[in-house]
Amino acid sequence: MEHVTGPRATWTFLTNHARVLVQISRDPGIRVRDIAARCLLTERAVQRIITDLEDEGYLAHTRVGRANRYQVTASSPLRHPADAGPTVADLLALLTPSGTTRAGALGGTPVSERGVEPEPGHPRPSAADTSVS
Repeated sequence: MEHVTGPRATWTFLTNHARVLVQISRDPGIRVRDIAARCLLTERAVQRIITDLEDEGYLAHTRVGRANRYQVTASSPLRHPADAGPTVADLLALLTPSGTTRAGALGGTPVSERGVEPEPGHPRPSAADTSVS
């Protein structure tokens, strides 16, 4: 990731919470240290974000030996009222290159060639719906 300086450095398209969730969806056994390195955050910041995501029901973890194994709640709606409708699975499908989201990370949600299958009742947007002008 290229570091941006100047007036454009004050905002980004994704929150740190979204970045952490994407990394966990790609590898449900990922270590906090590795998430921090990939997201350019401190380990402590990643731990706080994981706690936030778990407290709100977007993420759960189980201990496997000395490691954590995470599970994303793919059917959860996005948090902001302006984002009503799409789910976490829909967001991850857009942000995750095809074939990198693992079904185990998404509570058994199947993986398609574009990332994540939509939850029942949430049809996948067509190419016309996702094009950018």
